[in-house]
Amino acid sequence: MDLPATRLNAEIATAPQLGPQAMAAAAAAGFRSVINNRPDFEGGVEQPTSAVMEAAARAAGLEYVHLPVSGAFQTPEQAQAMADLMERLPKPVLAFCRSGARSGRLYQMALQLRG
Repeated sequence: MDLPATRLNAEIATAPQLGPQAMAAAAAAGFRSVINNRPDFEGGVEQPTSAVMEAAARAAGLEYVHLPVSGAFQTPEQAQAMADLMERLPKPVLAFCRSGARSGRLYQMALQLRG
């Protein structure tokens, strides 16, 4: 499976919505952690839930965190949570949402907090 990830730097990449089968591909690509920034059912009932994604990630040997944020805006508190995750999760990290854009914005906000 080809993983549709965009590398932001050596520590993080973003991706559009991934399915459970992508977790093994993420591990094979060298990722060690996954952050799901998409709220459950945002895309309807066909969107894999966080629980399904977490099970697939853990089965692939990945750390997994669900940090759901709105596509419309991300709060300073959510950016701080992302910054904290970037400090503690094994790297590299793959963050995903519907298109990858909000994960990228959240990461940029987290970078500003880190100074």
